[in-house]
Formats: sequence, C-alpha cells, structure tokens
Amino acid sequence: MTDRQRTSDLAIGIDLGGTSIKAALVSRQNGLVEQSTAHTEADMGPAHVLDTIAGLVRALTADAGDVLGVGVGSPGVINWERTTVSRPPNLPGWEVVNVGDELGQRLDSPLMTLVENDANAAGLGSAHYGAGREFSSFIMVTLGTGVGGAIIHENRIFRGSTGAAGEIGHMSIDYEGPIARSGVAGAVEAYLGQRFLSRQARYMLLNRRDSLIHQMAQPDLMGITPRMLYDAAISGDSGARRVLEWAGHKLGRVLGSIVNLLDIRKFVIGGGLSGAGDYILDPARHSLARSVLPALADGLEIVQETGGNDVGVLGAAHMVFQHVDERR
Repeated sequence: MTDRQRTSDLAIGIDLGGTSIKAALVSRQNGLVEQSTAHTEADMGPAHVLDTIAGLVRALTADAGDVLGVGVGSPGVINWERTTVSRPPNLPGWEVVNVGDELGQRLDSPLMTLVENDANAAGLGSAHYGAGREFSSFIMVTLGTGVGGAIIHENRIFRGSTGAAGEIGHMSIDYEGPIARSGVAGAVEAYLGQRFLSRQARYMLLNRRDSLIHQMAQPDLMGITPRMLYDAAISGDSGARRVLEWAGHKLGRVLGSIVNLLDIRKFVIGGGLSGAGDYILDPARHSLARSVLPALADGLEIVQETGGNDVGVLGAAHMVFQHVDERR
C-alpha cells in the first residue's frame, strides 16, 4: 500500500443489479480508487451471483492492505440489521439471503458486510460524493427500470421503523391509474418505469409520423426506449419532448406530495431517465411548484445527479464508514 491512502480509510462498495455487478475500492476522503464490473448472470442462481461478488471483492482487496468492510447495495427488501436481502426483483431464486454470511464463507479473510437497498445506497453516495453534497437533507429519486427512492436526512439514510422507508416508486398519484408491478394502482412507477414510459410514448407517438422516433424504433414503435426519446428531443423532435414533458409532470406531482409530508424541499434525480436532463426536470419543477402548500414553496430545488452509477458503489462503501464511526 502506498501513501496515496491510509488503510483505515478504505472500504469495498458493491452495486448488485439484475444485469451487472459493479464493485469499487473506495477511499473515504477521495472516493473511487479502483473499479471492476462483472455480468450478474442472475439466471444461474444466487450461489453463482455470490461467487461472482466474492471474486470481485478478492480482486479489489488483494493489494489494498486493510479494508474496513464491504457494503452492498441490492434491490429487494433489506432487514433492519442490514444483513439479509429478501426476494429482490430480477434475481431469480433469491428468497431470503444473508449476504454477509454467504460472502464470509467464500472469502479467505471474512470482512464485515452490510447490505442496503440500492436506491438508499445511491442516495448516500450522492450525499457524500455527488450532487447531494450541497444539501444536508434531500430526496433521491432513481429513474430506471423501476423508480427507486431514498430519504436523506442530515446526511444519513432515514430508514423508517423496519428499514423499508423511501419506496417512492410505489406512491400513488391516481388511485384509478394504471397498475404498477407492485400491484399499486396509479403508482408513479407505472408512469415512469422504463417499460411503462416506453408504452406511453408509443401511444403518444404512433400516429405522429413526423416524429424521429419512427426512424429509430422498430415498426409500430415496439422497440422504443427512453434513450431514443432523449436523442430525438435534443434533435428538435416536438413529439419526443412532449412525452418527456408528460413524464416530468408526473414526477413533479409525486415530489409535491413528499414536500407536503416531510418538508424536505431538495431533490436529486438519478438513474437512466435522468439523462434527459431539463427536458424532464423543467416540467417536474413547474409541476412541483403547483403541488405544494404555499407555505412550503420557498427553497424548492430539483437537480440532476451527474455521478451516474458511481454513486451506488460510493454510497455502499460509505455505509461501512458510517457504521465504523458509530461503533467508535
């Protein structure tokens, strides 16, 4: 270990996804030191996925000296003790898995392991290394395959009474609206989740033959993606811009409900769809301002997380740093 880091300042962050597993050696002071990625190959079952995670940890710690522990950001329900993952979506065969125990059995030198919901980990990463650094309290919303959320209060994750707080994607904005994967009618994920947004875009653009989307997607727009919407929007496509405006309006409505409930007025938006930038965030800002009590309208702010997927691994590692500080 060179003098570039003190060994006590290092932890491993893991971002477990249905398609890929991202891992990083993280310095408390300086952020990312080294990164690695592997295919999840989720259909091969939990044992294979855990073997892959253990291999990434071994590779990153081989020449690092002392490492404080491993933080894992995972989809699914996390218990209060931050040890188990229950029924994570997109990971077939996972029921209740004690990730710390499983990794301990696979490593020559077991490391303290903590698990947290992936959106919470992203929020913590944003708070200490990303766009959330300018706010002590904010709401993180991740727009991707689904819609995730995290409540950051005084630079820490607010976990609720059981550890499951922050499920913003399952908040309903219309009790007679479309059914989300969770079964909740009108949940915001049923509008902004990738599959649902692509379907809505198809409905809105199918008969707009002037839209560039017809040159990008498959016949009948069956292959439309949010990325296509952004690419068309920056090329001046009014139809694509209209779809993103529609999505931003929905986002702003749910953010307004959060302000009215929690009096937290700062929002950081991450995930793939956030790449649309102000095409979706400006409509969200206008919708948010119309959705809050007048007394709560001061100081409203929505910013884009520009750290990309890095905030997930950074936040997972920072969870270890915070845990060590608490023990001390």
